[in-house]
Amino acid sequence: MAPDEVTSVRRAQGADVSQSKSQQAYHWIKGRIANQDFTPGYRLVLGSIAADLHMSVVPVREAIRQLEAEGLVTFERNVGAHVSMVDDSQYRSSMQALSILEGAATALAARRLSADDLARARAVNDLMVQTLGHFDPRSFTALNQQFHAILFAECANLRLLDLVRAEWARLGHLRDSTFSFVPGRAAESVREHERILQLIEASAPLDEIETAARRHRSATLDAYLIHEHPDEALGLAAL
Repeated sequence: MAPDEVTSVRRAQGADVSQSKSQQAYHWIKGRIANQDFTPGYRLVLGSIAADLHMSVVPVREAIRQLEAEGLVTFERNVGAHVSMVDDSQYRSSMQALSILEGAATALAARRLSADDLARARAVNDLMVQTLGHFDPRSFTALNQQFHAILFAECANLRLLDLVRAEWARLGHLRDSTFSFVPGRAAESVREHERILQLIEASAPLDEIETAARRHRSATLDAYLIHEHPDEALGLAAL
């Protein structure tokens, strides 16, 4: 971004160009969050932001700390900063609903999937495995959605399909990627994908396929809760 473009953006977002660099960075980042250019879960790379704003990392770090104090940004040692989740309760509700809806849709679609469909799904999962060595949560999430879309696309219940797709869209607004918070979950996820594919290929009972697909989704939610709310997760596990 050219310096004059940066100035124009700052003015458009209400930032006074006479402000300190940390305040300019603060308004710029906050504006991006407000406009959902930086969605919940989005990783804030200080060096990239500093380069975009033609300033050093120091004022950007100060801006991040101010946004953290306001609850808009979450910072973790050895992980970095990311845009805070909008509402954990909304995310949890969507993940719980999707585990039920997608599990049912996957089971109903299972007998209608062709060998080509399964080959495409496995090819996507193979790509996901390949990305683990240079992990990018957003790319992984896009591939994850593509994988599941192949498995439930042939569901004959169109109303159920609409509900599944609506929850996927809703999740996209609630967070950038769950895997930004729990990157270790990615390797487990691709193994579970392979297990679901094997069940479908073996013409396993539909309730077994549904259970595997549902538990797969629930496991991602559990991993997130353990990471973000360990006390609560331990309490639920004890019930």
